Parts: sequence; structure tokens; C-alpha cells
Amino acid sequence: MATPGFRPTHVVPQHGMPAWEAPDPARPTVALDPLLPVQLVERRGDWGHVRCANGWSAWVDGRFLVAVPPDPPAADGPLARTADPRPLLARAEQALGDYRAAVEALASGGLDGEAFQARTRGRRVGVVVDGESVWLYDAQHGRWVYADGTRLSTFATDEAPRAAVADHAATQVVTPDGP
Repeated sequence: MATPGFRPTHVVPQHGMPAWEAPDPARPTVALDPLLPVQLVERRGDWGHVRCANGWSAWVDGRFLVAVPPDPPAADGPLARTADPRPLLARAEQALGDYRAAVEALASGGLDGEAFQARTRGRRVGVVVDGESVWLYDAQHGRWVYADGTRLSTFATDEAPRAAVADHAATQVVTPDGP
């Protein structure tokens, strides 16, 4: 049964995610199901406190939650600017080209294994294209981003959740329906 006034702000990523009783990795609880709608009610550093439709709540790595988009702007409203995916696509293309050149040099005998390893050390590239959707690895910022052709948004990061800053009060997300 859904809690009155529940309005999801996020969904759990498509493979589900671990959850904790408190913002403490030593206190795990039941994992959240894939694509479960949740309401983000509080943030503490990278931790997010979420409420499910049935009233159950847990702490998760808030960076992995997928935001539910707000209602689209009215036709007469200004369009919001979003990050342009083209520069990151160009960097991914360059990194892949550099890696391919190193593979070609290794295959043709122009490089030995040690030289190949030195030439490719630290290189990271990731691209998944699925129709109009693309996931790109942004090695500069250590994160995966998602783009639909025109908009770019962070999907996941390489870092583990960080503790909240002790001198900073937790941020509380307030929805039109109340906390």
C-alpha cells in the first residue's frame, strides 16, 4: 500500500542497489529492487536517505540514484541549458583511437609487451550506445554519464560514499506534497 503523498523523486538503478540502516557501511539492510521508485528525503555527503512507497526507508549511495525528471517546461517557457555531450564524445573517440594505434603497433611488432603497457598505462575509456542513449566514461572526473543526444547527466561515480561534513546540517529534500 502506498504512503499518502508519496511522490518519487528518484528510481533505483536497473540492477538494484545495496542499502543500509544508517549512513554507515557496517549496518547493511535489504537491497533495493531494480527501478524501484523512491523519494529522496535527506542527503549527508554522498549518502541519501530514501523512502519507499510503502513507508520503508533506508540509506543508499545517493550518487547512484536516477533522478525522475521534472515535468517538461511549458511551451512558452525558456529552454534550460544542459551539458553538451559532444566534447566528451570527442575525448572518448580520441582515447579509443590512441588505444587502437597502440594495438596496431603491438600486432605489427612495432611495440613489445612492455612498451605497449607503458603506452596504454592509465588510459580509460568507456562507451555504451543503445539507440538514442549513450553512456560515456568521463575519465577526467571519474564518472559515468548518460546522454540522450542533447543532454548529459552524471549516472555513477568511481568514488565510494563520503561521510557528511560535521559542521554542515543535512540537506532535506522537500516535495510539493511535503517531506
